[in-house]
Amino acid sequence: MVDGNTPASDLPKGTSDLLVRFVSAVAMIVLTIIALYLGAWFWIAFVVLLAGLVLWEWNLLVRGFGVSAVAEVAWQFIGALYVGAAALAMVQVRINYDMWTVLVAFLAPVIAVDVGAYFAGRSIGGPKIAPSISPSKTWAGLFGGAVAASIITIGIEVLDFGPTTAPGYTMASIGLAALSGLLIAVIAQSGDFFESWMKRRAGVKDSSSLIPGHGGVFDRLDGFLAVFFILFLIAVVPAYIGLA
Repeated sequence: MVDGNTPASDLPKGTSDLLVRFVSAVAMIVLTIIALYLGAWFWIAFVVLLAGLVLWEWNLLVRGFGVSAVAEVAWQFIGALYVGAAALAMVQVRINYDMWTVLVAFLAPVIAVDVGAYFAGRSIGGPKIAPSISPSKTWAGLFGGAVAASIITIGIEVLDFGPTTAPGYTMASIGLAALSGLLIAVIAQSGDFFESWMKRRAGVKDSSSLIPGHGGVFDRLDGFLAVFFILFLIAVVPAYIGLA
């Protein structure tokens, strides 16, 4: 029997791992909310720290590829562009919007993808998407992630919350909101698969062991990086060159 006085070391392995993952997840969420609340340079410093850790892990993975020095430098350059662009988008959304808008409209749909994919994948299972790259990812998980993200995006549309909504809603706008949830899920899962491919090529399970129960920072932010990289391309770049 497990009670509140049972040491973590005496808990069943699955329970102990789940506890560690839960505590780490709560700590990451709290740090993110604090940085968002403080905003300004605090958020910028937080994003720069995360980007620096991801690039450090990226370079660790690249070193495991066994490629030439020239190819390694090329990979590092790609990483700097990819992670740097996503980080700039993360900074920009906090400059343009308040904490709650960033949390609900930009972060919550991506978090929903992870949660929906995890529970749908575990409860339904079924065919794998790309077992040679990521054996745990299933089509059911992708569907669950898309449904979870769509629930968030539809809720944002119905409540007229966020930067892309207009007063009121129609069936067409709800359909577009659901479609955006699907696209977010596909992009986030693509980022997850890309990182999984890098780890498999490097011959490692996690990008690092910085976060207890979760692996590395790259492991936790792979979907966010992909989504914010696309956001950088379709929103930040046009804004900077005067097209939006």
